Amino acid sequence: MTGEPEPKIEFLCAPEDLGVIAAPVPAREALPDWFKRLAPVDKQHLSTTDNALTVKRCMPFLDALMTGWILPLAATVRIEITDNGQTVNTGWDFDRPMVSNHHPYQVAGHPMQPRPPCKFHNHWTIRTPKGWSCLFIPPMNQPNGVVEIAAGVVDTDEYTSLIHFPFFAIAADGLYSLEKGTPLVQVIPFRRADLQLSGEVRAETEAEALERIRIQRATGAGDGWYRQQAREKR
Repeated sequence: MTGEPEPKIEFLCAPEDLGVIAAPVPAREALPDWFKRLAPVDKQHLSTTDNALTVKRCMPFLDALMTGWILPLAATVRIEITDNGQTVNTGWDFDRPMVSNHHPYQVAGHPMQPRPPCKFHNHWTIRTPKGWSCLFIPPMNQPNGVVEIAAGVVDTDEYTSLIHFPFFAIAADGLYSLEKGTPLVQVIPFRRADLQLSGEVRAETEAEALERIRIQRATGAGDGWYRQQAREKR
């Protein structure tokens, strides 16, 4: 007798697009090159007053990079920004739509205005098991400096059609090329029932304060306490 199948997220494309457009990958397989090259300890700054640890040793930073999936830009897109960011023109050579525009009134009052809202077209349908949704956010700790995706949540167990991604062009005026495969969106599946977790806001107890202080001191006493003692093995 077998148990319930393991929950799985699926990315589906038109048969003719498979192998042509950039494919989604687990986020742990899309770590940025700068992070891969970064040394865990910058020995030039190591001293009696500085342990010289870099973000390479920061597990929360790494776990943010590795959570979920990366949905890349399907094909190369050129973006021209002019008029101090108020005009955005785009072009591409791929035979499917890649970018379209929203109306400024749709985001009236948004802090990004007067930069216009635009939209990347996605060519992957995303499916999740019953009760699961997806959070779509800009790739964590991977800003590209040219565009910023607007975050959103979609119930991908029921909405099994294409999801497109609004964005703002954030770079200075100029012509930019976002290459096929550029990390565009981080996809984080989650079980909607988990959002029903109740909350409490209160002062800590004496025991909780002692635990907080103990952990703080243990973390400072030697490198790697969080990785070895508190972080669940990945």
